[in-house]
Amino acid sequence: MHALRSAGSALAAASLLVASWVVIGQQPPTPLPPGVELSPLGVSGQAVWPAFEGWGPLKDGTTVLLIGYFNRNKEQELDIPIGPDNNIEPGGPDYGQPTHFHTGRQWGVFAIPLPKDFGARKLTWTLVANGQKAVVSFWTNPPYWIDFFRHGANGNTPPLVKFSPDGPELAGPPKNVVQTLSGVAGQPVTLKMWASDKPATYEPESPGGAGRGRGRGADTTGRGADSAARGGAAAGRGSNFDVSAAVGRSSVAATSPSAGRGRGGPPSDVTIIWKKYRGPGEVRIADEEIRLLNKGDVTAVMEATTSATFSEPGEYWLRAQVNDASGNGGGGDQCCWTTAHVRVIVKPAGK
Repeated sequence: MHALRSAGSALAAASLLVASWVVIGQQPPTPLPPGVELSPLGVSGQAVWPAFEGWGPLKDGTTVLLIGYFNRNKEQELDIPIGPDNNIEPGGPDYGQPTHFHTGRQWGVFAIPLPKDFGARKLTWTLVANGQKAVVSFWTNPPYWIDFFRHGANGNTPPLVKFSPDGPELAGPPKNVVQTLSGVAGQPVTLKMWASDKPATYEPESPGGAGRGRGRGADTTGRGADSAARGGAAAGRGSNFDVSAAVGRSSVAATSPSAGRGRGGPPSDVTIIWKKYRGPGEVRIADEEIRLLNKGDVTAVMEATTSATFSEPGEYWLRAQVNDASGNGGGGDQCCWTTAHVRVIVKPAGK
């Protein structure tokens, strides 16, 4: 589905000197704390900053905090095991956060389900990368409430996915591991998914479109690490700074990456991005990005198959981020995309 980029994107360049924990139009910008440099991104040696996407209810009524991160290194991916350098407290250290950190801005990589009596309490994620400490707190801050399943400005909804033809349909933030697979080190493990998506119900510029819902389309700068991504400032306000259905009529196979947006072909209707999330060794994914075209049939359920090969035995998690035409993070609007975690138990070769 197509979610139009709002006028807020034009304000990005002017936001370099404000902290990233801002919702445009809902609260005033806050200056960065003293001593925080608006430094350019580095090739390596930089910090990794948590990013609070927002919070809201899932379809079953469970309230979740949706969390991403921003790795300020252009080339350096990092593995930070659960422990003193990667912990969420109180009640942790393990809340299902990643231990492998890809470069750049990663949107909505995990969600933390909250008990009904969570109230005004806060959770704090501490990350130490390249000797630089990032400490950021998350809570049910009212301005950060999100409808994960419908964009208030254009009616967009996230793609529907499932991991077997007759399996349950999933949409929006991840709540649990959706599938557990097994494999052998050095041998490919098949990853298969079915996805569908429907177009937005109306456009913001159309009569009756603008002003519907919460009008969240005006916020394209996002939260958490987004100002850092644009201006080089570390999200979280600086180093060591603590801020408290059924299958449709047809099944359409995956296209090659060359068929996607900006690569010589038509825009994809659904894009599936597979990445390592946790695990002791290297993971090689045959098709890290799969672009799907429904050929004009919005009821089509499209099959996408690839494989992952693991360098050594152990328990791994993979993350599948499923975007519609609005792109990563819904183009910064916080809606609408779907994320799923898949666990793979890898045995030693020859056993």
